[in-house]
Amino acid sequence: MLLGNPTYLKHLVPKDARLLGMDPGTKTIGLAVSDAALKIGTPLMTIKRTKFKADAGEIGKIIESWKIGGFVIGLPLNMDGSEGPRCQSIRQFQKNLEEYFDLPMCFWDERLSTVAVTRTMLDADASRKKRAKAVDKMAAAYVLQGALDAMR
Repeated sequence: MLLGNPTYLKHLVPKDARLLGMDPGTKTIGLAVSDAALKIGTPLMTIKRTKFKADAGEIGKIIESWKIGGFVIGLPLNMDGSEGPRCQSIRQFQKNLEEYFDLPMCFWDERLSTVAVTRTMLDADASRKKRAKAVDKMAAAYVLQGALDAMR
């Protein structure tokens, strides 16, 4: 079930369940997880994309081990708010998720999430190698935190 607003998502997530934030890219999927109170998003991991079935298998393991009750998926809108070709592939990713998981989900605007995360990591003097390894899961946490903040 896809929702337009994270406020509705909050009411559909079972008590003590968490949200999984996703930043799907062409090569990787950055993942972040909320706390059970749905207040704080924390970077979790990055999945190297292969076939969707394999990706869904990895996501399924995370759902079980972290008691996930819903998804927040980053939607890469253009700077003017319009949708470009990347949005179409993210919407297809979401439809594929619906076929595997019966969990509520919503999109969250991810404009500038990677830029913000990279800038923060540069400010923290992270090496290029460390930035490359962490940027996707950090961007997922940035997206998830935006949705969590909007729920309050």
